Amino acid sequence: MNQWLDDLRTATAFLTRLPMPHPDGARPENFARAQRLFPVVGALIGAAIGLFCLLLRAVGVPDLAAAALALGGGALLTGALHEDGLADVADGFGGGRDVAAKLEIMRDSRLGTYGALALLVSFAAKLAALAAIPNGVVVQSLIAAHALGRGVLPWLSISLSNARSDGLAANAGRPDGTIAAIAVVIALVIAFLMLPFASALLAAIAAGAAALIMALLAKRQIGGLTGDVLGGAEQVAETAILLLLAARLG
Repeated sequence: MNQWLDDLRTATAFLTRLPMPHPDGARPENFARAQRLFPVVGALIGAAIGLFCLLLRAVGVPDLAAAALALGGGALLTGALHEDGLADVADGFGGGRDVAAKLEIMRDSRLGTYGALALLVSFAAKLAALAAIPNGVVVQSLIAAHALGRGVLPWLSISLSNARSDGLAANAGRPDGTIAAIAVVIALVIAFLMLPFASALLAAIAAGAAALIMALLAKRQIGGLTGDVLGGAEQVAETAILLLLAARLG
């Protein structure tokens, strides 16, 4: 049980800006193990965003404005970790002439045109989707989207070799197949508990498709995985799921 609690603290500290006590003996292999609880932390993030959105709607804030403020609050909660990854991937894949140039651009903290456009499109899509989801299912939808979006990350980590010898993906440690399977199962359980069966199944397929597309794209563009690729995959999956649920439940 202590190991699971340590993993929950580690996953929460990594995926959010919440101050968490640092587990004793923290090592890369411990971080790799903690990835099994990424979906749980994702579900908690989704619940916080959803409840904030509902609160704003309850006090009369228009749906579109409530969605924008809720998404902004979510970015503050997570430190825009995955959004930063999406922007770096777009800048690197779009602007680099070869693998070395792409990786160098992705390491650069400055935001380029491709990254800005990717963030704009992603935010606008999530904004429209969230505004269209009814009050009765908005919290459940966000919980499922954030759990599934993070549940595919360990699987993506074991599917590709690292594109560089340093950086987050290389230094954080690689989960094994069991950890990845646990993360997927937890994410699926959360999704099926939160959503109608058909919607949960389609949301899971959307998350898997997003991860697969990002894996294929990363392998073609830079030959493997970086932390930015993981962040971009989460954002693509989350956006796709919210659009899907808006179309089905809105």
